[in-house]
Amino acid sequence: MSPRLAVVATGFRGFARYLGGVLGSDAYAKYLEHHRATGHGLPPLSEREFWRDRTDRQDSNPQGRCC
Repeated sequence: MSPRLAVVATGFRGFARYLGGVLGSDAYAKYLEHHRATGHGLPPLSEREFWRDRTDRQDSNPQGRCC
């Protein structure tokens, strides 16, 4: 890979991570990181359980959402 192409690819990956953070697609990964760091005694939620819980909480408490 040429140096210029590597710079463009690195920039694109950074932008993709930023956009994923803004849209919340990295929420499950952040949850797992937090779960490990805080030393919970229970196993973490599965990804499906996590998203269902998150959606249910947002539906029951709609604040700061545009839609």
